[in-house]
Amino acid sequence: MPEFMSASDAFTWAMESDPRLRSTVVTVILLEHAPDWGVVRSRFQLIATKLPMLRKRLVESVPPAPPRWVHCRDFDLDFHISRVSAPEPGSLDVVLEMARRAAMDEFDHARPMWEVTFIDGLADNGAAVVCKFHHSLTDGLGGVQIAMTLFDLSEEPRLIGEEVVEPHIPGRHLLPGYRASIGYDVGLLSAAVRGALRAGPSLALNSIRRPLQTASETTEMVASVYRTVRPVNRTGSPLMTKRSLVRRLGVLEVSRPRLHEAAHRGGGALNDAFVAGIAGGLRHYHNKHGVNVGDLHLTMPVSLRTKDDPMGGNRITLMRFDVPVGVADPAERISAINKRTQQVRHEKSLPYTQLIAGVLNLMPRWYIGSILRHVDFLASDVPGIPVPVYLGGAKVRAQYAFGPTIGAAVNVTLLTYVDTCSLGIDVDTGAIPDFDEFRDCLVAGFDEVLALAD
Repeated sequence: MPEFMSASDAFTWAMESDPRLRSTVVTVILLEHAPDWGVVRSRFQLIATKLPMLRKRLVESVPPAPPRWVHCRDFDLDFHISRVSAPEPGSLDVVLEMARRAAMDEFDHARPMWEVTFIDGLADNGAAVVCKFHHSLTDGLGGVQIAMTLFDLSEEPRLIGEEVVEPHIPGRHLLPGYRASIGYDVGLLSAAVRGALRAGPSLALNSIRRPLQTASETTEMVASVYRTVRPVNRTGSPLMTKRSLVRRLGVLEVSRPRLHEAAHRGGGALNDAFVAGIAGGLRHYHNKHGVNVGDLHLTMPVSLRTKDDPMGGNRITLMRFDVPVGVADPAERISAINKRTQQVRHEKSLPYTQLIAGVLNLMPRWYIGSILRHVDFLASDVPGIPVPVYLGGAKVRAQYAFGPTIGAAVNVTLLTYVDTCSLGIDVDTGAIPDFDEFRDCLVAGFDEVLALAD
């Protein structure tokens, strides 16, 4: 049976008609020295076998069915992985510039949407790996699962007993694809009718037995759905209003134990202290420009992944809410953010995000795009690997993830590695043209949060 894109992935895919809304994710892995590139290549070959999505491309379906994944007949592993020598001076800035170009460059839609670049010759005799993939292939937690296939727990690469088996690719048939699309559409309509027929009598009976409770629950659900899809007509920031195609990437490292302790002192979780640090940086940035700021619009990924889900795949939903950036006291800011994130994580509409995304896919693209372009910032917290790991015999020094801005001014992604919170900063220079000043403000925002731990 054909494999269709999920409704939420189809939603983000359709948005890419506006290149400012692309969902490209880039990760950077820094190594102490050059690894055995043959081992690294063989690991990616194994991953491309264990995760069939890495050998598939997208083709359009008969609307309103979403695009579907099909095997790429011309799959060539060596097209997706390449090896280069770092240009002078071989610094981290050089690696980040290569990552920046990868983030801005569009995928070839005739091929699977991922690329990996091995980089030799860094100034400190180190090496790096830049991985680029479309968000529909995997979310952050899925990426960590993939990384555990890629990495070793010791300097000696483990022997992989699994045999790499080339998948069977069925013959070319045009008509079955159209049949599947039509079948998908008919099935969607049938499911909606069956759901209405099942729910109708129960809803009518409950309205008679418990009219006030039923009315209250219905009202709460409608309100929750509205909060999920409500239009955002303007940015919360009067400063970061423009959007462009140009990105700047930067990094920042924060102690995980200290950030966790600061979160505890503020009455929240590590993610709350993380968002509070970004909010503090945004407040400093606006103050530097003589602009008062109150609440800003945040988009935050919420994971829907379960322990039974397979490796890879995108199993998140994006929730929007306002963050009290104008609150100066870091502990008060953490507490306020914790209350708001708890409300978001318990939204009644959360189990129905795929259905909501399916409905949004039927709406005009200009309307949906206008919502995304008025979000101020994104923040994503990804629990990474808690122990030191190796790649092809080389120890991993650091890992950074750079999530897409998808219309926002900036995306800050936290990826933990051992006791370090590595922050990947992806800035739209149309909204934030002075990147270095913004990064300094971000450092100040996290410093005031981390001071709670002292």
